[in-house]
Amino acid sequence: MNPTPSPSPLDVFVHTGPAEWWQVLAALGPLAVVLGAALAALIGWNTLRQRTAADARALTQKSEADNRSEWWKRTQWALDAVLSGDKKRGTVGLKVLGVLGESPLAGPGELAVLEAAWKKPLAAAPSRNEPAAASDVDDDERAMQIAAAQLRIVTDRRLGKPTPVWVKELATEEPRQTS
Repeated sequence: MNPTPSPSPLDVFVHTGPAEWWQVLAALGPLAVVLGAALAALIGWNTLRQRTAADARALTQKSEADNRSEWWKRTQWALDAVLSGDKKRGTVGLKVLGVLGESPLAGPGELAVLEAAWKKPLAAAPSRNEPAAASDVDDDERAMQIAAAQLRIVTDRRLGKPTPVWVKELATEEPRQTS
């Protein structure tokens, strides 16, 4: 049997009305996926940016802590040298403390510790009112007093304290060479 065409055309009526809610929702699906992906990308980028900034701050903080730790190790060595009783070693220790006192790592608390290092040698130093006493001091003792005066100038300047004139004069002296 062969199919034969219909003798009369068939009319088809499509009844259209407002779309159902689920049809609207289904049509917005691809847009929702794109918006979700964009939101996820934005959140991911923001998280990455915050993590990078936090890592940079942590690295800076660790670096500063490491530098401060090394500063304290050097300071401890220099203080030990000053307090060792050996005048030549003490002079070197005071000079090292002078260099460490110039460091930005030395805050007011650290500078107060450095102040303690120059007090004893300067207490024994003759002031400008006692010029004859300077010749009574051996060369190593005088070199230590000069280094202590130089350290005091550093700590006083950094702490905003006045330095006595006799200390400034002592700090400009050249130590006598010992053989």
